[in-house]
Amino acid sequence: MDAVKGSDGQNAKRPGKKDERSRRTREKIVAAALELFVAQGYGATSLQEVADRAGVAVQTVYFVFRNKRTLFKDVVDTSIAGDVEPVATMDRDWFRAACAEPTAAGQLRAHVRGVRDILGRVAPVIPLIAAAAATDPEIAAQWPAGPDPRYTVQHAAAEALTAKPDARPDVDTTRAADLLYGLLSPELYLIFTRDRGWSPDAWEAWACTALTAQLCKGQE
Repeated sequence: MDAVKGSDGQNAKRPGKKDERSRRTREKIVAAALELFVAQGYGATSLQEVADRAGVAVQTVYFVFRNKRTLFKDVVDTSIAGDVEPVATMDRDWFRAACAEPTAAGQLRAHVRGVRDILGRVAPVIPLIAAAAATDPEIAAQWPAGPDPRYTVQHAAAEALTAKPDARPDVDTTRAADLLYGLLSPELYLIFTRDRGWSPDAWEAWACTALTAQLCKGQE
C-alpha cells in the first residue's frame, strides 16, 4: 500500500498496483462464476470452467477462494452488495442516505429504490442457494442459523422510519420491519418480475405505493 496525506494531514493508505490487480482478478472470477452458476447451476459448474471464463489459471481460483463453496458464498455476498468491498448493507451510503431523509415517505422512496437495485442483482441467485444446498449440504453451513441478516437491515430501516413525523403512530417498529421484510422480499420480487413479467420500474412503483399506504399518515 502507498502512503498519501489525507485531508487531516495524516498519512493514509491507498491501494498499490498489486492490491488493485488482486481486486480486479477477484472481480473477474466472481463475475464469471455468477454467469456460470446462473446458466448451468452450482453442481454442474467446475472451477476449471470458472477459470476459463475469467481468463485466469485454475490455480488462481483455488488460491483466492480455496474451494467452490467459498466462491459461491462470495458470489451471493457480492450480488447483495454490488461489489467485492467488505461493507455491510447498513454501512452503505445509499442506506444511510435513505435513513437520513427527513420524512417517512422520502425514506421509503429512497429505501425501495436501493432495495430494488439489490434485488435486481440477487434475485437470479436466490434459487441457486436452495439448489446448491441440496447438492452440497456444507453450503448451508455458510449461512448459519440465527436472525436473518435481511430482517436485521429492514428492522434498522424501520427504526429510522417510525421516528419520522409523517410515520403512522399506530405502526410500531416491529410491524414496520415486518412489512418491509415481507413486501421487499426477493421471493415476492421474483413473483412479479419473473413469473408475472412486471418491469423493475413497475415493481418499484407498486412496492413504494403499498408501503407508503401502510406506514405513512394520511395515505390510507
